Amino acid sequence: MTAQGLAAAIDYHRAHETTWRRDFLSESGRYIGVNDEPPAPDDVLGPVRPRGGPNGLILRGGFVVAEWGDTHSADMTFSVAKSYLAALAGLALTRGLIKDIDDPARRSALDDGFDSPQNRAITWRHLLQQTSEWQGTLWGKPDSIDHNRDVGKSELGYAEKGRPRPLRPPGTLWEYNDVRVNRLSLSLLQVFRRPLPDVLREAVMQPLGASSSWEWQPYRNSWVEIDGVRMPSVPGGSHWGGGLWMSTRDHARFGLLIHRGGQWQGRELLTRAWIAELRQPCPLNPEYGLLWWLNTGRRQFPSAPASCYAARGAGSNLVLLDPEHDLVAVVRWIDKASVDGFVRLVLDSVTR
Repeated sequence: MTAQGLAAAIDYHRAHETTWRRDFLSESGRYIGVNDEPPAPDDVLGPVRPRGGPNGLILRGGFVVAEWGDTHSADMTFSVAKSYLAALAGLALTRGLIKDIDDPARRSALDDGFDSPQNRAITWRHLLQQTSEWQGTLWGKPDSIDHNRDVGKSELGYAEKGRPRPLRPPGTLWEYNDVRVNRLSLSLLQVFRRPLPDVLREAVMQPLGASSSWEWQPYRNSWVEIDGVRMPSVPGGSHWGGGLWMSTRDHARFGLLIHRGGQWQGRELLTRAWIAELRQPCPLNPEYGLLWWLNTGRRQFPSAPASCYAARGAGSNLVLLDPEHDLVAVVRWIDKASVDGFVRLVLDSVTR
């Protein structure tokens, strides 16, 4: 890779910083995550941390080839957290806590969240593909709050978001819905019977040599009792505050683990079969796998190979994996519309 080409990509990022304010407040003074929802006393459920400036890190062949900005600060990550939930689901499968991702989730539930006729047939795959059509209220948020959400039209999916619609059978509609992802997180907590941050730390982040600065913040009301112990259920994003707060360097280690098929220094932290499963296109949305974005048809990143895939979060936060070029790139706080321009410049710097 050429130093000149990488410098051009970094300069481009710095010139195309997200328009989000650093305190995450909109022009009206509301937290950006709920700015598309009617004002309510409990609209923000978790803590919020101001963001840092544009920063990023690029790995090729596992080596750092470029780094800029403060890559050590643990910033809010938004929906990149969903891809970490997918890794935890793979751990649950490997440990036999989930027998098959096509099994109904109700078989593992410790509550009545899947007892209704609408929810009984929901499988783990439906939850992981965002096709569950789960109906209910979780942590004070009804599933309908994210009905008709279109993440393709804005950072947080405004458009007709929140307009209720008739529900369909599970597995027949793809919809980006944070309430349902939070239901997945609660279900994983119930099968592990341990807080998910503890499982992630011990099984993944510590073996990767990650820092101790990252946090996975729950909502103030997302606590449950399991086996007589009070535990937090963490969200799969920062839509209503909280979520995964992590540095760029720690995201890069996680991204490299996925890029290497779950293998790290001779250890299998995640199975190759599960990493391959993450990348299987959802029939209802071929640009989505199991809580990972795919570049099917080169629609997510037109300048990149179709084999690329990514963990993406509003803001924009991006962990991009490019198997064809042996690249992992983590980019924080770039304007969403400028992501592909950045990717193009990075790939233009590749010489062989």
